[in-house]
Amino acid sequence: MISVDDALSRIFALLPAEPTAETLSLTEAAGRVLAAPLTAGHNQPPFDASAMDGYAVRSADVASGHPQRLIGTSQAGQRFSGMMTAGQCVRIFTGAPLPIGADAVIMQEDAVANGAEITFSTAPSPGEHIRPVGGVFADGDTLLPSGTLLTPARVALAAAANRPKVLVARRPRLSLVTTGDELVPVGRRPGPDQIVSSNSYALSPLFAPLCESISDLGIVRDDLGILTTALDRALSGDIDILVTTGGASVGERDYLQQALLDLGVELDFWKISMRPGKPLMFGTKGKTLIFGLPGNPVSAFVTATVIVLPTLRKLLGQPDPFGTRYRLPLAAPLPANGIRRHFLRARLEPAPGGTEVMPLAEVDSGHLASLATADGLIIQPENDPGMAAGTVVDFIPL
Repeated sequence: MISVDDALSRIFALLPAEPTAETLSLTEAAGRVLAAPLTAGHNQPPFDASAMDGYAVRSADVASGHPQRLIGTSQAGQRFSGMMTAGQCVRIFTGAPLPIGADAVIMQEDAVANGAEITFSTAPSPGEHIRPVGGVFADGDTLLPSGTLLTPARVALAAAANRPKVLVARRPRLSLVTTGDELVPVGRRPGPDQIVSSNSYALSPLFAPLCESISDLGIVRDDLGILTTALDRALSGDIDILVTTGGASVGERDYLQQALLDLGVELDFWKISMRPGKPLMFGTKGKTLIFGLPGNPVSAFVTATVIVLPTLRKLLGQPDPFGTRYRLPLAAPLPANGIRRHFLRARLEPAPGGTEVMPLAEVDSGHLASLATADGLIIQPENDPGMAAGTVVDFIPL
């Protein structure tokens, strides 16, 4: 049995140093991860621009009670083409190019117009209410580093930088296999000794944002021959990752390990020092990564969150494969922990000093209802002597 950290280190060591890249148009890029830095293709703004509706002026000319003569208008998409000289001003709108000769903008609220004579109640400083050329970014600037997840705002930034296409990491293709004689598909009435299969309904949407495709190959019976055939078919397909649930423990009808060995899979480890999720298996066949997750629903979900998701992020080149984690105080004490790292279901609760995490009492690995009400997982270290309420802990949001 190896630690969580050792397991992740061994998996990460097998991954390519750089992700495989592909070029996508911006319309397809949201949610993808940059495989190369995003650089600016021009200055933004490309000219000195007004940040307000008002009047472009020469700041040195403006004095209270001394009107300036209005000589034209500058608006977005249609600049004032002349050149301002002493005592002149130009009506200007937000985003419009600053006229030649102007060095400040006065808000229209601070101006009084009497025909073409404009009097101002305030004297501006040079540069006031002006967005300088290149103030957002300059031509050639690195705007986003490699490994950045492209949110809608970041896609908009790429568009503003005049980059119609971006280089992103190719997402892996993943297949799911569920094993167990006791399982029936959703929608079918289970027999007296059966339960409804639920794991794939959690794992598919969990992995989907990080995968090119997810193939759910359905339920496979606990029969060595049938399981071997199903896994061989899955591994013969064009996939990068195979995730199975169930059959990974030491029971007489847990055939996963033998089936994988018979197919030439090189097993790296089996059993991991975490709870829930001890019977977790990992191996490779060629370039395909194989994760054998436990069958209990909470164990499958927690191991997928703690082990598989960081692997997917690492494959995509994200600099922090562990994702978002918080440091928050406990709302109630935790008892001492054993030799395995514990990932406890917990809810977020408001507190006078901010937000606290309340551990849920239910720790059974088959209790899916408690997972559904949890906001995340508290990480309790191995051999922890127990924690008092108020102790700050690591928390993985779900």
